[in-house]
Formats: sequence, C-alpha cells, structure tokens
Amino acid sequence: MQRIAFISVHGCPLAPLGARSAGGMNVYLRALAQGLGRLGFAVDIFTRAHGSDEPAINPLDDNVRIIHLDAGPAGAPKEELYLCLPGFLAGMKAFQVQHGLSYALLHTHYWLSGWVGQKLAREMGIPHVTTFHTLAEVKVRARAGEAEATPRSTTEREVTASADRVIVSTIHEQVALRQLYDGAREKIRVVPGGVDLEKFHPGNQRAARDRLGLNGHQTILYVGRLDPIKGVEVLVHTLAQLESRQEVQLLVVGGNQEDPEYQRLRDLRDAMALGDRVELLGSKTHDLMPAYYQAADVCVVPSYYESFGLVALEAMACGTPVVASRVPGLQSIVRDNRSGYLVPWHCPDAFADRLEVLLSNDALRHSMGQNARQAAVAMSWEATAQGIARVYAELGVSAPE
Repeated sequence: MQRIAFISVHGCPLAPLGARSAGGMNVYLRALAQGLGRLGFAVDIFTRAHGSDEPAINPLDDNVRIIHLDAGPAGAPKEELYLCLPGFLAGMKAFQVQHGLSYALLHTHYWLSGWVGQKLAREMGIPHVTTFHTLAEVKVRARAGEAEATPRSTTEREVTASADRVIVSTIHEQVALRQLYDGAREKIRVVPGGVDLEKFHPGNQRAARDRLGLNGHQTILYVGRLDPIKGVEVLVHTLAQLESRQEVQLLVVGGNQEDPEYQRLRDLRDAMALGDRVELLGSKTHDLMPAYYQAADVCVVPSYYESFGLVALEAMACGTPVVASRVPGLQSIVRDNRSGYLVPWHCPDAFADRLEVLLSNDALRHSMGQNARQAAVAMSWEATAQGIARVYAELGVSAPE
C-alpha cells in the first residue's frame, strides 16, 4: 500500500467549520483523503495541534489518520504561522523517525504547507504535489484593499517552480498560475473538487425548517467564513433593498462572536434596523448543513474571490438554486439562468434584482433546483479522488490494482 503524506499546517479537517480559518479547504482535505483511502492509498494528514486534549494520532477512516504536531502556540492566528513553519518541519521529521515511516509522495495544501513540502520532498527525494486553494496575487486583485502576508506571493512562486505537479480546481486558476507565477503548463493539472452526494441531497423543506426551528418567512442562506472577501456586507445591504424584505429572512452560518467581521456585520445589521431579519448563527457542524440548504429558498454566495465554490456546490446538491458573484471559481459551478444566477457586479441592486425574481416565482425556483441537483451529481468526491490519483500515477505513485 502506497503511503501519502498530506500537509496542511493551518487547516485541520476536524476544526469547526465556519471559524475564521476553517472552511471549504478543511472539507476538501477530509473528503479527498477518505476518497484516496477507499482507492487503496494510506493517507496521513499532518496539521498543527489546535487543542491540548486532542490525541497526536487521530484515526479518521480505515486508511486515513490525522497527525497533530506541536508547532507554535495553539491559538496563533494564521497571519503569524509563517514563523512556526521550521518547528512544524522539525516535528514532522521527528514523527517519521519515531514511527519508522516513509512516504511515496507529499501533497501539500495552501502556501504555508507548500513551504514545508518543498523542503521535505528535496530531503526525502520523493515527488511533491501542491494545491494552493487560493492564490495571493489573484486575491489582492479581486477586492480593493485586500492584503496578504508579505512572504506569501514569494513562497507561492517558489513552490510553483519546485513542485512536481500543481493541482488547481478551475481553468481560470491554471491561467492565473501561468500568467502571475510563471507556472509551467506541463506541471499544472485541473481537477475540480467535489461534493458528498449522500449527505447533501434534496429533502423536505418544511421538515428541514421544523428541525431548525425556523418560521414561515422565505429564507436566504449564506454559509462560510466571515471575511470581507466573502462579501457578506453586500448581502446585508441587499436584504434592505428587497421589496418583500418584511417577509424574507437572511441566515448567516459561519464565524463566531469573537470575530471582528462578525461584530462588524452585527453592527451593520443593527444600524440598518434589520435585527429581526438577519440572523448571525455562528458556525455549525457539517452534519447539520444539509438541513440548512434544504430549508433555504435560495443560497447566496457574494464572494469577491473563490478558487472553488464548495458552498454553491453543496447547495446545488440539495436542490437549492444559487445566486452567486460572477467570479471564476463560481462560474465553473453555477450555470447562469439554469441552476441559479451569476451576478456581474458587487452591488446590492444587482443581487436584489435576481433574488426578487427567484423569491417571487415558486415554479422557477423548483426548476432551477432540479437543474442544480442534476449538475451536482456529476461532481462527486469519488470523481475528484480518481482525478488526483491519476496525477499521482504520472509521478509513479499508484493505488493497488
């Protein structure tokens, strides 16, 4: 059995979703690792310890386990983790020596992990595959005022040059790597992410609303981290512009009361006298998310940048139409006028216009929801794992026959 090491310095698959640094990438890591495990790979996911009571080795599936390493303070913000990378590197090497482990391939996730992976791969003489999930140079261009850690772009460029393969989710990200990072065409592979089609499926809306204790208002849903680049502020302004706003509620799933963005959105909501229409629910377990998607009339993804729109795909799998920003990571998932609407401008008027159309037409919502589910069925995690396995095979690392 070929043993693969996933490295995800800041993103533990067990972290509560919707927190400041826990979102789609965490879901991706867990689902991909489990998918590869079912194909016959043994996968160890190395990540930072984020609590004193967690075991160092945490089995996740038959062939998948999570390994927590001590590297800097458990509560260190993501912006400071670059300073913790030498400690993480040392901890990973010590763990391998202690347990007599060797790996056939390293697959790193996010730029912090890429820094570790390029050094380990060189020392161990094994292939290095990387997935950035987001790119600094694309992110800063997506929203005015967006800033990133100073070494990030440089590190991404170095990892792009040194890695044996770079996996991206969309053609747009492939183009960005080539244009902004001088990435070599022959090393970049496009493998879209997926969705758990057994967990995320259409259900009875009334039953879902009863389970969640929701009232009879029409429901707009936002799911994700609370970060300015996610555009939730635009969505709050949008609600205020809806002609039928007294009969519509916005549920915001993600974040917590300590987050600066949570506090900012709460203050905005209150200043606009929308306290009875906008509910900031905080983060929820992933197991509860299908009920929220099933309960919603529309899921809105107003992001300024998405490398891959997992929330949109999960909503679509539940048969819920999506209104999303016309940005590349969402354009590859949402089919405009088929499974929802793509909004070309980040302004409340544009979002309100599309939402009014959907909320006022039951038949259209139902039709778009059916189209959304049909589109999602083609994007399973099994398909993603098989696509990644083909990339590994190019480097001489294959699953058992």
